[in-house]
Amino acid sequence: MTAAPRVAVLDYEAGNLRSAEKSLARAGADAFVTADLADAAGADAVVVPGVGHFGQCTRQFRAAGFERFVREWAAASKPLLGICVGMQILYQGSDEDPDTEGLGLLPGRVRRLPGDVVVPHMGWNTVEAVRADPILDGVDGEQAYFVHSYYADPADEAHVVARADYGPGFPCVVRVGSVVGTQFHPEKSADVGRALLENFVAEIRNGS
Repeated sequence: MTAAPRVAVLDYEAGNLRSAEKSLARAGADAFVTADLADAAGADAVVVPGVGHFGQCTRQFRAAGFERFVREWAAASKPLLGICVGMQILYQGSDEDPDTEGLGLLPGRVRRLPGDVVVPHMGWNTVEAVRADPILDGVDGEQAYFVHSYYADPADEAHVVARADYGPGFPCVVRVGSVVGTQFHPEKSADVGRALLENFVAEIRNGS
């Protein structure tokens, strides 16, 4: 692929859409925000952003018509990046809204941070690799920006790529096949966030 890979930032009215779009563009992608399934289907990769409540975000995502789309996208092993709550809704469920089923692309559940730490967790914390992964080039050992009260608890520890050093620690980068999730916000994490997004764009190029 010689041209910049096209990356669709899915617009379901939840997330830092324009910030994600601009950060992906700086990382070398031809990024665009879209609520249109046909436009998204023509992309080389998709990003699921997310800010807010698990239940509300999941319902909005379904109402926007994206659920079947991302299921088929992941089943076809196409690159997908979930950010913060955009990652959390890819799991099977969350303690934040036990009555709402997640999308189930990622096996596991989203848990509330333990009561002995300050919640919500807001600020910069170190990303520590637990296994080698190209998505962490320039990211491992560096600090990224977090804003959240819940974290992913994957069903399989092999899905955890990195952990954050907050409280007892929690998974902050996960991967299942072509699906990558980050609990921190790359678009708010300065050079570290740019490095992760550049790695994501490089993966798109290498896989195309």
